[in-house]
Amino acid sequence: MTLAAPALVSDADLFSEEALTDPYPQYKMLRDLGPAAYLSRHDLWFVSRYDQVRAALGDWETFSSAQGIGLNDGFNQAWSSALIHMDPPEQTEQRRLFTERLSPRALRPVAEDIDRRARGLVELLLERGSFDAVTDLAQDLPVHVIMDLIGWPQEGRDQLLDMAAGWFDSAGPDVPRTAASVPKVQALMAYLAEVVAKENLMPGGFGWTLLEAHRRGEIPVEGAIGLLAGYVVAAFDTTIAALSSGVWLFARHPEQWDALRADPALVPSALNEIVRMESPIQVFSRVTTREVDLGEGVLIPAGARVLHSYGSANRDERHFPDPDRFDVGRAPADHLGFGFGKHACAGQGLARLEAHAVLKALSERVERIEPAGEPVRALNNITRGFASLPVRVR
Repeated sequence: MTLAAPALVSDADLFSEEALTDPYPQYKMLRDLGPAAYLSRHDLWFVSRYDQVRAALGDWETFSSAQGIGLNDGFNQAWSSALIHMDPPEQTEQRRLFTERLSPRALRPVAEDIDRRARGLVELLLERGSFDAVTDLAQDLPVHVIMDLIGWPQEGRDQLLDMAAGWFDSAGPDVPRTAASVPKVQALMAYLAEVVAKENLMPGGFGWTLLEAHRRGEIPVEGAIGLLAGYVVAAFDTTIAALSSGVWLFARHPEQWDALRADPALVPSALNEIVRMESPIQVFSRVTTREVDLGEGVLIPAGARVLHSYGSANRDERHFPDPDRFDVGRAPADHLGFGFGKHACAGQGLARLEAHAVLKALSERVERIEPAGEPVRALNNITRGFASLPVRVR
């Protein structure tokens, strides 16, 4: 790549095991360096500060998704029909298939079921006392509720979890972690293609809506598979990561748990703070369509691959006072954890329903959440969450 001058250059490796385990020191170093920096190791521009990330997410004509959001050509070619790899007007029309089924009105009938399932799950876990907050708690609602909404058959639901995590990993740069994820993604694509070909979905669900749109000629078969993949992948990993991160934060900050229990009206604010602190999706990329002047001597050339960091923007001290402090009363409704603009998370309404239900059920019955073992991070090129989180409740 030919750099527009002047440029801020860094050899930081954001995809090392150390950085994926704890990215925040490197994020702060890059924010202090400037509004963006060229990462020489991976031929990427990294946009780190809140104002610049938000502006870029809202400017799809300059920061385009049409060449893919992945950091390698294989990923972008394989998923060229996916919704996140489109810009308006094509993206707007296909996104409608998501938003119609995920609007507040459409989700209203399932809200009671989600609350009921969350309360029942918490009762079962209270009886056990100790459990894994990832496999026993955070995975339950996304797997069952979302699969029911899609109209997915009962068989095969569990194996989708591992495949979904592989999808995000495969969007990374040319590193061993990315290469190791390819077999999982190939299995996911083959599985989804088989489901679509056999129309092995329940009538009335979101998946059936996609099949009907394909039959009417509104979307190609690749588009139906891509949309189905987007629904499955985004709904699973991100919601599970947010819920387990919330439990981890409350176990480390019991005074914040006490505050939530004392005032259940803080549940929406608490979720926003969880997503701000531990953004489930840390980075996505786009490609510039023109030269961009971000100020402070930073000029990003046209045709550059740009990494927008939600995780860094949400810890930017220029926007959030004392950003590394977890505070359920902060009410950071303007966080970027669900994205912003045309590509903001279409399923965030459902994610909020599920997370609110779990936090409310826990706050009503659980006095204290405590660590019960060493947590294990689920290291991933794009997302941030846990593979295992042993906790004890009383």
